[in-house]
Amino acid sequence: MNIFDIIGPVMIGPSSSHTAGAVRLGRVANKIMDGVQPERVTITLSGSFARTYKGHGTDRALLAGILGYHSWDAEIRDALDIARERGLDYEFVCRDIPSAHPNTAQIRYIMPDGEEGEVTGASVGGGNIRVDEVNGMRVDFNGDYSTILVLHLDRPGVIADVTQLMRSQYPDANIANFRLSRKERGGMAVMTIEIDGIATEGMAQDLRGVENVVNALLIKRL
Repeated sequence: MNIFDIIGPVMIGPSSSHTAGAVRLGRVANKIMDGVQPERVTITLSGSFARTYKGHGTDRALLAGILGYHSWDAEIRDALDIARERGLDYEFVCRDIPSAHPNTAQIRYIMPDGEEGEVTGASVGGGNIRVDEVNGMRVDFNGDYSTILVLHLDRPGVIADVTQLMRSQYPDANIANFRLSRKERGGMAVMTIEIDGIATEGMAQDLRGVENVVNALLIKRL
């Protein structure tokens, strides 16, 4: 635990869980979209997010994060208007997601080129978050580290090929945490690699060239 866990994040209020954490969840989606504004977003709010989002400004916070703002940016207060002015079509849906954390948001987006994606995560207190799913695949990261998501075919040797490339070409990118999830043996799988060293977009580009890797995405530290 550090001092920021005690005093909380630098933020525009009123709630670290419902506002600051919501901004960070939106920023994860922003980074997955590579900072490009989507054409449309549908945000499903579950649990206490659904019941109190207007009073706590969770709707404004999520949109602010999607637009690339930080938890301390004054623009959070006007995020609904800013989104409309920028032509972002948005909708909030209140629906309890089974077995989800009480402060869960599911962000579905459509990009200008028609590409679709989805991010599901929770605000777990003190402005901290947990990302649970990206495009239907289970993940587990919190944005405290730069994170590489590697979508790949579940084949023998892929993990070794990925980590060997990182070791040989990016020796300063120390792996702090590694997780693997898959829906079924031999199907699609995703590596979640949290890095406490230097992480660059070039790393993701190189990993896309590894055999059986479908895509690699860098989400820089929030």
